[in-house]
Amino acid sequence: MVSGYVLILAVLMLGGVIATLGDRIGMRVGKARLSLFNLRPRQTATVVSIATGSIISASTLALLFGVSSQLRTGVFELGRIQDNLASAEADLAKAKATQENVETDLKSATAERQRALGRLQEVNKSLSQAVAQQEATQGKLSQTQGQLDKVSQQAETLRQSTATLRVERDRLLQQQATIGSQIAQRDRAIAELDQKIAQRDREIAQREQLLTNLEAEQDFLEQQVTALQTQYQGLFRGNIALNRNQEILVGQGRAENRAQAEDFVTKFLQEANRLVSRAIAPGASIDQQILLIGNREVEDLIDRLATGEDYVVRLLSAANYVTGEPCVLQRGEPCIQVFIDATPNQQIYAKGERLATVTLDPPPFGDRQLVERLNLLLAAAQFRARQDGVVSDTLQVADNRPETILNFLDQVQQSNQAVDFQAIAATDIFTAGPIQIDLVAVHDGRVLFQTGGANNSLGNDGDRRSIDLR
Repeated sequence: MVSGYVLILAVLMLGGVIATLGDRIGMRVGKARLSLFNLRPRQTATVVSIATGSIISASTLALLFGVSSQLRTGVFELGRIQDNLASAEADLAKAKATQENVETDLKSATAERQRALGRLQEVNKSLSQAVAQQEATQGKLSQTQGQLDKVSQQAETLRQSTATLRVERDRLLQQQATIGSQIAQRDRAIAELDQKIAQRDREIAQREQLLTNLEAEQDFLEQQVTALQTQYQGLFRGNIALNRNQEILVGQGRAENRAQAEDFVTKFLQEANRLVSRAIAPGASIDQQILLIGNREVEDLIDRLATGEDYVVRLLSAANYVTGEPCVLQRGEPCIQVFIDATPNQQIYAKGERLATVTLDPPPFGDRQLVERLNLLLAAAQFRARQDGVVSDTLQVADNRPETILNFLDQVQQSNQAVDFQAIAATDIFTAGPIQIDLVAVHDGRVLFQTGGANNSLGNDGDRRSIDLR
């Protein structure tokens, strides 16, 4: 450390001496106005000053490099030394990592050695147990040999018993064969009984179908009797304009709100009032309300329509009224009592669903017989539709051409087979109707003939009026 201080002091003193000499030389060169290399005196003095500073620096470096070998090394070999230092640090890190790995492997090897010693001790213990167990097994083997002799004697006894059991088994197999034959006979008897029961069930079904047909025919005849009674009353009292429970007007409506429902009901009642006025007083001009209906009933109808559902609305006569009814001609208060029926327009039958069936007697078939059975089938279909909730009496068969129905009946007549007439829904049938059907002839569950085509009206409902004010 002392040498360092001495070196610094020497450098400072040397720098001061050389600086003083340079200054004196510069001053004398300036005063002498000397010129070097054809330069001006001032420029020559500057060159002398530069040379003097260079000498100071060179002498300083020479003194430092000559006195301190560490400085020479630090200046000229610093980069190499740093590279060597970085390489040495990397080697040191690798050596430390290798040392850690070796220590880890050493610990693992030590633990494995301990486990191996433990397993060796267990193996020695198991070997000792195996030797002891072998000695015990040898003793048991001697005992087993004696037992084997006894088992051999027992086996001979079992062979004799087995022979006896085989004889008994053969006897049981013979009995089983006999019982199987008896069971087969009983199964055949049960099958024959099932066939008889099935035949009886078919006969019962045919009788139930016949009963249904007779009930439909009875209803049809009752309707005819009612119509005749109505005609008789009309002839007795005069011309009947409206019959009791007669349908005056039919409407199909749906309203999104109460205002639309009120508008529908107003138009509906106005149209009904006009139809009744024309029926009771033909040729007369009646511009006042003649229908008598309760306000509560009208309000209930409006409330139901305002729900947004599709309804079929019917207006029916509450009593019998004749043409020229005095209370109408006198233009007094409303006197034609009516009531309203509103039914949700829902699907009653799906396409292809059977509505009615009529059995045709065995051939030969007469024209009158075919027509009668066909009329009975149509009446049964209408009756069932009314029972299931279809408000329309309009019956539509195939394309409504007489040729289609006649061709169907001709095919049935020419087939010369006992068939069943069936009325099948031609389309989906809703509450509002109409009743659209196809005729089908079936023999033993197989379709022989059927109609089909456009749906046009067929029946005696030509005077029925309907209105759709949606």
